[in-house]
Amino acid sequence: MALLEVSGLTKHYPVTSGILFRHQIGTVKAVDGISLSVDRGETLALVGESGCGKSTTARAVLRLIEPTAGSVRFDGEELTEASTERLRELRREMQIVFQDPYASLNPRMPVRTILTEPFKIHGIDPGDRVAELLSLVGLAPEHEGRYPHEFSGGQRQRVGIARAIALDPKLVVCDEPVSALDVSIQAQVLNLLEDIQDRLGLAYLFIAHDLSVVRHIADRVAVMYLGAIVEEASTDDLFEAPSHPYTQALISAVPVPDPRKERVREPILLAGDVPSPLDPPSGCRFRTRCPKFASDLTEDEQRRCCDEPPELVDRGTGHPAACHYAEVVTVI
Repeated sequence: MALLEVSGLTKHYPVTSGILFRHQIGTVKAVDGISLSVDRGETLALVGESGCGKSTTARAVLRLIEPTAGSVRFDGEELTEASTERLRELRREMQIVFQDPYASLNPRMPVRTILTEPFKIHGIDPGDRVAELLSLVGLAPEHEGRYPHEFSGGQRQRVGIARAIALDPKLVVCDEPVSALDVSIQAQVLNLLEDIQDRLGLAYLFIAHDLSVVRHIADRVAVMYLGAIVEEASTDDLFEAPSHPYTQALISAVPVPDPRKERVREPILLAGDVPSPLDPPSGCRFRTRCPKFASDLTEDEQRRCCDEPPELVDRGTGHPAACHYAEVVTVI
């Protein structure tokens, strides 16, 4: 049994109008019926462009925001039906590392107070855990008396990671934890996350938009577009045999370290902007930007894309993709 099982997760936001008498005029479909699972000790990366619903999915999974519909099962227990008291208990098992290390730490608290706060909330004696946590994330014991502004960005994120693992959780959601850091620091933090995972047996739901970061840390990848998952595969399979046109475009934008290969590569360019989640396209929501739709399909095939939403299934490519005409294309 998977540690985390998400089925049909939906988060819609009503759009209202009016001053005295407000009425709903539309719905923003931020997350629109996605399903995923994370095994114990595994890293599942959820990737996509900004605004596609990745962070909303992460917060709905943890019930930091209430999902509109769907099922979220954690260690066999349904979270959407859990009481406030029970959810408070489960917070020990599920934690989050936020994107911005500058905003996620209280500037008025020294590190020791930040790291002992989770223990106080749950009525646990921290003992010597502060020193252990600092050592685990590569910080010195004397750092416990410092305030967040006295650290670099990478060090602050280490403090955020230490706070997330303080109560020995089973699942940690990493919401773009390195996107605000310098490239040289990103690798250090990713290596730290991998080392902690090996030591503690953690499972990660890793949110990212940078596929080069994902390739470094993830076991499996789910690609998200406009509130829905369009392709899911092991990391190696996704990079070696992408079958959805959107995934192929994302991978084509990842730089190749070989200058000779990089010079001859032709990036796959997407037309237009991401449609509004207030009014997504009918049928396949990617069709308005899809290069395959624009140049490779017949009128009948295009009509099918307009009328019929593609299911996330394996069409002979070795892994599921939400494309009627999924086809493996070597990009890297």
